[in-house]
Amino acid sequence: MHHHTFVVTFLVRRNRANANGEIPIFVRLIVDGKAAEIASKQYVKPELWSPEKGRLKGNSEQARTINTYLENSKIKLTRIFNRLEEQEVFITGEQIKNLYLGKSGKQRTLLEVFDYHNNQMQAQVGKEYAQGTYKRFEVTKKLVGEFIQHQYAKSDLFLSELTFEFISSLEFFFKTVRQCNHNTTIKYITNLRKITHLALLHGWLEQDPFMKFKCSFKETKRDHLTEEELALLQKKEFDIERLGQVRDVFVFCCYTGLAYADVHKLSASQVSRGVDGKYWIFTDRTKTKTASNIPLLSPALALIEKYKDHPEAVNKGRLFPVSSNQKMNAYLKEIADLCGIAKTLTTHVARHTFATTVTLTNGVPLETVSSMLGHKNIKTTQIYAKVVQKKVSQDMEKLQKQITAKTPADQKKRAV
Repeated sequence: MHHHTFVVTFLVRRNRANANGEIPIFVRLIVDGKAAEIASKQYVKPELWSPEKGRLKGNSEQARTINTYLENSKIKLTRIFNRLEEQEVFITGEQIKNLYLGKSGKQRTLLEVFDYHNNQMQAQVGKEYAQGTYKRFEVTKKLVGEFIQHQYAKSDLFLSELTFEFISSLEFFFKTVRQCNHNTTIKYITNLRKITHLALLHGWLEQDPFMKFKCSFKETKRDHLTEEELALLQKKEFDIERLGQVRDVFVFCCYTGLAYADVHKLSASQVSRGVDGKYWIFTDRTKTKTASNIPLLSPALALIEKYKDHPEAVNKGRLFPVSSNQKMNAYLKEIADLCGIAKTLTTHVARHTFATTVTLTNGVPLETVSSMLGHKNIKTTQIYAKVVQKKVSQDMEKLQKQITAKTPADQKKRAV
């Protein structure tokens, strides 16, 4: 068991004299080199204080009273420290100070606060939170528990033990022991940050361990289909009916920008005529609960028409027969192979394709695309705009090469 060091000293604050010119005495307790201070509410004339001895000089009535008071407070503090050390708990000066001043000494642990948060979240699944969000917090709790076991050989830690070092070691643990990539690691750590923030708000935690920690995501490459690849995919004939269906749902997402969860639950009631008299999809995104209203382009309308009597879809009250996301991604691998497309197709690639190839590249303004994708923040949509800028730059480079090739030699000299 780790043995703590504990020292009690007394000092005065010469810059805080009261109206009588007396200065306050403070009790300083140092646990493992970290100090906490308690105001003793005792005042003394500056010339009567002995800094070397940490007490009042002389033998006057006042000196005896105050010195006894200080001695007693030292005894009381040492008793609290010894009691805590017997319990083999982690000890801080703040905790001893709180017990001394009669505040509740119950220290909360990190996993306790995780439970408190996750239970509240579970009660609001379907209202405030999606089931997936709750599950991710449960996984985060499990992994943080594994880390505590791995790093400290304990089953839990007191909140007072959370430091900047705890968080940076946790980041290292995720990336090495758990082999998570950078963004997944940051996602878990951001979840933990929500827990420590809750503890701070409740006053269970003194200091924010995240004070100097930077949680920033790296931008990931977002694969999308080019116009040629999309055309190839649309024209392809499949011998297996299921592959044709998965391709159709994928293409539908390429022309509407719907995420898997939203096309999966898409029903006829979500398609109706908009103010322009044409058909639109009116839906709330599962993930963010933001409205995303999308006018239907002709390829998407044609697909709705194609499946309107499909028994599997009709039975479920849906517009399309959609497999589970996992199955669908497995079929999409096969479809990419058959079409000779060298990209990992997932349901989300269709959404990226809508954002870049179908809309932004064809001059649809960023705000419009953002609204159709149901993004809460236009920054999310701007990631796609960068991809488009890159394509514009490449196209212009080709044009520049053609212009250069056609420029007569004497004009080239002048241009220089």
